[in-house]
Amino acid sequence: MPQHTFSEVDAKQGEHFDPKGKMPSKFTMELQNGLRKELPFDDKRDFEEAKKGFIAAPAYKQIMADAGHVAWDIGSYEFLLDGKDFDSIHPSLQRQAILNMAYGLYEVVPDKIYQVRGFDLANISFVKGDTGWIIFDPLTCKETARAALELINEKLGQRPVVAVVYSHSHGDHFGGARGVVDEADVKSGKVPVIAPIGFMEHAIAENVCAGNAMNRRMFFQYGVLLPRSPFGHVDQSIGKNVAIGNTGLIEPSRYIEKDFETLTIDGVTMEFQNTPGTEAPAEMNTYFPQFKTFWAAENITGTIHNIYTLRGALVRDALAWSKHINAALYRYGHEADAMFSAHSWPRFGNDRIQEVMRTQRDVYANLNNEVLHLANQGVTINEIHNVYNLPKSLKAQWAAHSYHGSEEHNSRAVINRFLGYWDCNPATLIPLSPKDSAPLYVEMMGGAEKILAKSKQLHDEGKYREAIEILNKLVYAEPNNQMAKDLLADVFEQIGYQKESPSLRNSFLAAAFELRHGIPDGMPPKSIGPDMIRGMSTELYLDFLAISMNSKKAEGMKFVINLVTPDNGEKFVIEMSNSTLTNIMGQQAKQADLTITINRCDLETIMGGQATFDSLLSAGKAKMDGDRKPFDQLRSIIERFSPDFEIMPGTKPAKAITHKAKDPFEAHSFADSTGG
Repeated sequence: MPQHTFSEVDAKQGEHFDPKGKMPSKFTMELQNGLRKELPFDDKRDFEEAKKGFIAAPAYKQIMADAGHVAWDIGSYEFLLDGKDFDSIHPSLQRQAILNMAYGLYEVVPDKIYQVRGFDLANISFVKGDTGWIIFDPLTCKETARAALELINEKLGQRPVVAVVYSHSHGDHFGGARGVVDEADVKSGKVPVIAPIGFMEHAIAENVCAGNAMNRRMFFQYGVLLPRSPFGHVDQSIGKNVAIGNTGLIEPSRYIEKDFETLTIDGVTMEFQNTPGTEAPAEMNTYFPQFKTFWAAENITGTIHNIYTLRGALVRDALAWSKHINAALYRYGHEADAMFSAHSWPRFGNDRIQEVMRTQRDVYANLNNEVLHLANQGVTINEIHNVYNLPKSLKAQWAAHSYHGSEEHNSRAVINRFLGYWDCNPATLIPLSPKDSAPLYVEMMGGAEKILAKSKQLHDEGKYREAIEILNKLVYAEPNNQMAKDLLADVFEQIGYQKESPSLRNSFLAAAFELRHGIPDGMPPKSIGPDMIRGMSTELYLDFLAISMNSKKAEGMKFVINLVTPDNGEKFVIEMSNSTLTNIMGQQAKQADLTITINRCDLETIMGGQATFDSLLSAGKAKMDGDRKPFDQLRSIIERFSPDFEIMPGTKPAKAITHKAKDPFEAHSFADSTGG
């Protein structure tokens, strides 16, 4: 961070981490004080449920990664526990951030179901079978999952892991599998790993094609480089933050394929409910009839989730989400005595469970129905976030509040899903790029000085969104105008302080930082592990080569390559025509220019950066028959993506961030899908 080293002491004392940072304005403080009076703070049930069943916390606050760095540090957020109201944090968000400070081992169902919370973004859950543990969702990384298993075994007695369940295809729910189970035991059938149908496809594919852009956008949504501070990162809505350790993937050995499917493992009966198209494309809930307990995966948590996630992913189906919750309510909710999930805290008692299930069912249904109601009256994607509001009865319930998702971006997502991005005004159909349109606005507004003066007036009046409207034009027109960027940063900062959703808060605060100081250092691509490489299909790898190719440089190129991977029996035709690279699986061209033969296991060493095609050719592990020219042509036009591209104008560092030279055929980093 700039100018000085920010510390935990600074955070506790309320010192801003940024010399350019500002305190909450009188307008922000008035808003926060009003919310403290309006919001239902008298409802303390979440705090009671979050504390229930606490057994023990470990003596340590940090968990070290095997590589030697800190993977997890819950202690860095202890400023939240000092009993102080921070005007730089939305009061509802501060409440959520305190609830997410739970740390240690908890009992959910006496002598049957336990959770370790506060070791990662997600919870790891342990179901006690006749002989061992059935683990649900082994966190993001090996180190935190391993620490959680050690903690429960220390406190409750040593037991083997007899099964692992992945509730869905996001990284914080499977990435730590190697910390709790040996892959050899999975492959031998000793320890089943259970997941919903489609898990492997979506665990990989969702994060590849636009992975570089997603990772860059994640720095905004998750505030990755913001200090932990009342003025910076305070929470991630569904947990504190994401652990940074060794992320892996053990492929499931058993898939749940039907809408409802029952398995009994180690004396524990589990009925799985597939819920595709909810929080993840592949996701499932679980009911334990012996314990009258419902596992809600990430479909019902302590927040309204993302219909559209700001890092970027396919828009989700709010109505389908609501219907899957409704199905769970009527199938399990009328008899369940406890409900727990992959994030947040459990709910206890049948009335309470039904209340929360109905609240979240209704909020997703209302979002879908009311937004489309308004859309059918002509409200557009560029207006809906200023028009749509949750009903007052839902706003009065904490389980309907916008922490991970928000009314603003979720409402726009519903319209985008059904009607797309266009508001049907031809003026917006093929708009100028901001850098081209902005100078026109600046000229018509009378130049930079007038815009700055008016923007300062709007800022001083607390009209922050109005200030953004004109300042953003100036920054695009004059990306080197630091006065304009600093003022826009001041405006972004106040809006960030005012937002209930950490996704929105982090986005505004991260943008403010970059406007003030440029893109931060320390933004290399996320490392790509061997587990993810193995899970990536050859077809997807070839698809991404096509995305990585500079089509302008391919003008006039025309060739056909056969690819054969004998060890898994795959065959492909790769064709270049019309500056476009395509592939088809299961086919071979009769008159190919070149045939490449390489085992899939050896191709993975190229994808992972351990080898090159030429090194494998020399070693006799790859073979080329025909004209090598097409191969060299393709290699010459593949480009490596870098995650240091500008989001806000004028923030690119003068000296480009250098990255290790990579072979063009090495797979790019996948996006981080933790948190959904």
